[in-house]
Amino acid sequence: MTDFVGLPEVIHAFVEPYRAADGLRYAVSVVGQARHDGTWIAWLEFADATGRVLRTDRETTQSSAEQVKYWAEGLQLTYLDGAFDRALRA
Repeated sequence: MTDFVGLPEVIHAFVEPYRAADGLRYAVSVVGQARHDGTWIAWLEFADATGRVLRTDRETTQSSAEQVKYWAEGLQLTYLDGAFDRALRA
């Protein structure tokens, strides 16, 4: 049996695109999924203009989807820089 319940869902989408060091822009979303124990995990997805998506591994575990949203709304550009680098390596 899998550890997850349901399908992943976009919890938060950033209004401003992320600009990578090479100048390319990416739409950034925080995607989450419920687990059987009631907690939620979340990761970041960076989508470029061609539709290619770079995805991080799990970035956080929270007690609910609402807590994932709260966490996501507090992310700053510095965090996105690191997450983008992790997504490139994933």
